[in-house]
Amino acid sequence: MEEHRDRITIKDEQGAERELIVEALFDMEEDSYALLKDQDETLLMKIEQQGEEQFLVPIEDPHIRNSILDAYEIALDAAPGDNEDF
Repeated sequence: MEEHRDRITIKDEQGAERELIVEALFDMEEDSYALLKDQDETLLMKIEQQGEEQFLVPIEDPHIRNSILDAYEIALDAAPGDNEDF
């Protein structure tokens, strides 16, 4: 299934590039988030808009990250059939 998923390339603060698969894009309250993964890990990043550009910002606080992931999992469980790829 991964061959049908969108891929993005991000650069870290040191300029190293990393290709990630977009697992999900979702909104929660006033914010938008991206669930991304590579071979080693899954990342949750906040999508921030500045003018016409979008930026992915890491969520540093583990409590906030876990509460967002918990809410996302609850939403997936509430919508069976919409998440067969997960």
